[in-house]
Amino acid sequence: MSCFSFLKVMMVLFNLAIALGGAVLLGIGIWVSVDSSSFVNLFGPLSSNVLQFVNVGYLLIAIGAVLFALGFLGCCGAQKESKCLLITFFSIVLIIFIIEVAAAVVALVYTSVAETILQGTVTQTLKKDYGNNEQVTGMWNNTMSDLNCCGLMNYTDFDDSFYWNKHHHYPSFCCKNTTECTATLAHSSEIPGCFPKLLSDIRSNAGVVGGVAAGICVLEIAAMAVAMYLYCRLDEK
Repeated sequence: MSCFSFLKVMMVLFNLAIALGGAVLLGIGIWVSVDSSSFVNLFGPLSSNVLQFVNVGYLLIAIGAVLFALGFLGCCGAQKESKCLLITFFSIVLIIFIIEVAAAVVALVYTSVAETILQGTVTQTLKKDYGNNEQVTGMWNNTMSDLNCCGLMNYTDFDDSFYWNKHHHYPSFCCKNTTECTATLAHSSEIPGCFPKLLSDIRSNAGVVGGVAAGICVLEIAAMAVAMYLYCRLDEK
């Protein structure tokens, strides 16, 4: 088997796997969007933590659709030896790669800006819906219990909230060993916010996260190299 034929077969199999994976993610995303309660019940508290900060359903649908389209393009482009499909596949992977690099740079440089935006949006939802909306309250309770945290940034996120105005104290998660959590007890307890806690957990596993990110980047570069090789060799056939 020639080098061209080998790479063509590998390109087809690799992108077929990507397309199938994308279809699975697409199906899971639709399921989560339609029936999020079943998702939380099946995967437990960790899923509610994620759902609290990100709309998992729509995210999975978007990622699944992109992966399915990408895998379809690469698979058909290699199988049919279509220069148009191969260059389209190469261009999309290149755009995704550039976006990932740009997102990584922005995340490193503008972390404080992202925190400010997140705090401004999520905190308002917390103030308005915690204790008032059963689903939101349940998600936050699971998050604060599982991560041993309080609020988004700290206990002051509950100031002038629906929960505070109704009960005149903070949730019990914001204090240690007490049922009625006052401002003094919450301050002395020094329970961290859920967002700093999540960041701390991510940073403590930075090696794993970095390794996965590096592996994805290597695969993308390899896919682009193979697609461009097949594209250029088609002129010689």
